[in-house]
Amino acid sequence: MKTGVVDVGGGFRGIYAAGVFDYCLDTGIQFDYCIGVSAGSANVSSYLAGQKGRNFKFYCEYSFRREYMGFGNLISKGSYINLDYIYGTLSNTDGEYPLDLKALQNNPAELRVVATEAETGNVKYFNKSDMNQDDYAILKASSAIPVVCKPYTVGEVPYFDGALGDAVPVRKAFEEGCDKVVVILTRPENTPRSPEKDVRLARRLRKKYPRAAENLLLRAERYNEGVTLAQSYEKQGKAIIVAPDDISGVDTISRSKEALQRMYDKGYRDAGVIREFLNGGSI
Repeated sequence: MKTGVVDVGGGFRGIYAAGVFDYCLDTGIQFDYCIGVSAGSANVSSYLAGQKGRNFKFYCEYSFRREYMGFGNLISKGSYINLDYIYGTLSNTDGEYPLDLKALQNNPAELRVVATEAETGNVKYFNKSDMNQDDYAILKASSAIPVVCKPYTVGEVPYFDGALGDAVPVRKAFEEGCDKVVVILTRPENTPRSPEKDVRLARRLRKKYPRAAENLLLRAERYNEGVTLAQSYEKQGKAIIVAPDDISGVDTISRSKEALQRMYDKGYRDAGVIREFLNGGSI
């Protein structure tokens, strides 16, 4: 039995999944395959490294620093969110909360990090071999929200957020051999994603990155299709969707400490259904 987990990300809403993973660490729930999109890539990395509470600190403490995000970064670096600060300054060996890369790599579970090529629109699935000590470029690439961030280059290829290529990679998990998959959403399961914001962002992106803009216009549709597919797997007993009943006032790049705490607590509490599912019980 090969078990998998999908974390779709969602900016600061990703703290919901951080709660889910901390519950898994507390209760010894392990997965054989972990795939993360955008903020979800960071969540699964800390989980595989066994670093309970690490993601929570990034969401609830570090994110309120001006170095983390703000218009100063946009002016000086061209990105509102400073990915080099998050996945470099803070996460490197000499940072405030280093990622335990050795523990991550020693974990037998497979890792996939989803990113989207900015120039072609093609989806890219990175793995552990693409990470090196103090080189977490694949996490930066997966988290580069279009317009909010400039694309992040890995090798010589610029990448945007993984959600432009594979917003809910549940199909990928099953294609790679999973028998059961936990799908973590960060918005209510039955709340479809609206394309309204994406249309506005795509207009600004189209001139320089037309293929990425096309993907952005399709993101909402693909996300909704991915959720529908996950629901069909759930009906077959092959998947379970873990999702919040509301977003507690947390959005992609807007948040308050109180709202983030509520969202984290929801994730930790909602994760209680996972063990029974993985052990073959009823959903």
